[in-house]
Amino acid sequence: MDEFKAIKYFIKVVELGSFTQAAQHFQVPASSLSRRVSDLEKQLGASLLKRSTRVVKLTEIGSQYYQDVSLLLSQFEKTNDAVRSYQAKPMGMLKVSAMTGFGQRVLLPLLDELVQLYPDIILDVHLTDELSSLSHDEVDIAFRGGYVPNERINAVKLMDNHFIPVASTAYFERYGKPSHVSELKNHRGLYYRTPKGHTPWLSELEGQWQDVSAKIQVCSNEGSWLIEKAIQGEGILMLPKWVLMEYISKGELIELKFENEVTVSPNPDFGIFLLYQKQRYHVPKVKVAVDFIRERLTQQA
Repeated sequence: MDEFKAIKYFIKVVELGSFTQAAQHFQVPASSLSRRVSDLEKQLGASLLKRSTRVVKLTEIGSQYYQDVSLLLSQFEKTNDAVRSYQAKPMGMLKVSAMTGFGQRVLLPLLDELVQLYPDIILDVHLTDELSSLSHDEVDIAFRGGYVPNERINAVKLMDNHFIPVASTAYFERYGKPSHVSELKNHRGLYYRTPKGHTPWLSELEGQWQDVSAKIQVCSNEGSWLIEKAIQGEGILMLPKWVLMEYISKGELIELKFENEVTVSPNPDFGIFLLYQKQRYHVPKVKVAVDFIRERLTQQA
């Protein structure tokens, strides 16, 4: 016996006061509906309805049973509606993972705009420079710098992530200004520490990539602190250009330009990527987040 269907039949009989009308509502034969309700009573071992030729009434235990199952059915239908809404409009918890610097400077303001547009989205944002797995960490969308990750996920390049060397006028006055990349080894370096340690400075010399890193003066994962130290003239700093442009435009830092480019990666496709699982894109909260951030950042790129 389909107990759930029998309960629905029972509730409708009580509401309409008639087996015939309830059968018409469900578009089933009255005899079939009546038999289902009788089977429910047999299974429960109690009479729920008093039947007569003119009217159907609840027994004492039937009245209590009706109140209880009506409440349960109502809650069940509300739950179903909530699931349908979840698949129909952007809502629910959106789990986001992003690099710390990118998250603080670029992503968080965009997420503020996103929830203004879609107030039923609840943000769960984790900023970390540790690499995370979308599948293992149950992350809806992630932002990573580097290369296209070797995962079975969608990766959208949002912007370049090329590093440039900068220093302040105060540094040049104190320690001199290098004119060739080979001279960097004699200078003071400020390094951003990744989970794998500080990233060496590379340059292509005589057809080979060589390490031209300056001596480590400070190494930290606090980018703002490193920038302040660079402004104060304590060393040469390499960070992504999109991070440093604000300070370059204000004249607080000066980009060092050499005949041979200095970089942290010989890979020309070094960038910042938006990552998401293909099947999750069909969930409205993920789709609107992906589309909104991709549109905003690719326009600025």
